[in-house]
Amino acid sequence: MSEFVQGFDTMARMGPCVSIFGSARTKPGHKYYKLATEIAFQLTRHGYGVITGGGPGIMEAANKGSQAGGGRSVGLSISLPTEQLDNPFIDADKLLKFDYFFVRKVMFMKYAQGFVVLPGGFGTLDELFEAITLIQTNKSESFPIVMVGKKYWGPLMDWIKNTLIKQEKNADKRDLNLFHLVDTSDEVVQVINNFYSKYMLKPNF
Repeated sequence: MSEFVQGFDTMARMGPCVSIFGSARTKPGHKYYKLATEIAFQLTRHGYGVITGGGPGIMEAANKGSQAGGGRSVGLSISLPTEQLDNPFIDADKLLKFDYFFVRKVMFMKYAQGFVVLPGGFGTLDELFEAITLIQTNKSESFPIVMVGKKYWGPLMDWIKNTLIKQEKNADKRDLNLFHLVDTSDEVVQVINNFYSKYMLKPNF
C-alpha cells in the first residue's frame, strides 16, 4: 500500500509522459540503444516526459535521451536478486523504487499516454501484452502502443496474425489495430502525435 501511495503522489505531478520499454541487456553503441535515445529525445521536444524501468540498456538510453532533450526523465526501479543498478540519467526527484512488479506496472499504465516497445525479453513482452490486454478488455482508456523494430517483432506479428487469429481464432482481426509496428523515431512521434491530435491528454484509468 505504501508503494501505491508514494507512486500516486509522485507520478500525479509528472504531466504527459510516454513509457519506453526494452531489454536491460542492450549495450551502449547498439543500434537499438541509439534508437531509444533518439526516440526519447524527440518525444521530449514534443512536450512528453519519458518513463522507464530505471535500469540499464534500453531504459538507460531512453532516460539519456530525455535528459538531453530537457524533458522529464522518470525511472520506476524494481528490486531484483541479480539486478538492477539505477541508470544515471533519471531526474533525482523522479526515481521511484518498488518491491512489487504489479504496483510498478500500475504506474507504467496509469501515468503513460503512450507505450514505445523496443526489442526486449520476457519482461518487455509482459509489459507489452499487459498494455494490449487492458485496452482490448476496455479496462484502460485507449492509448498508442508503438512497437519499434520490424525485423525483431515481425515473426511475433506473423504468429499473432496466422496462428492466434486466423488459425485458432483466439483473438479478433480488429485487435491488430491496438498497436503499430515501425522502424524509426520519426514514425514513433508521428503515431503518438496523430493519436493525440484527436484526443485530450489524460490519465489512462
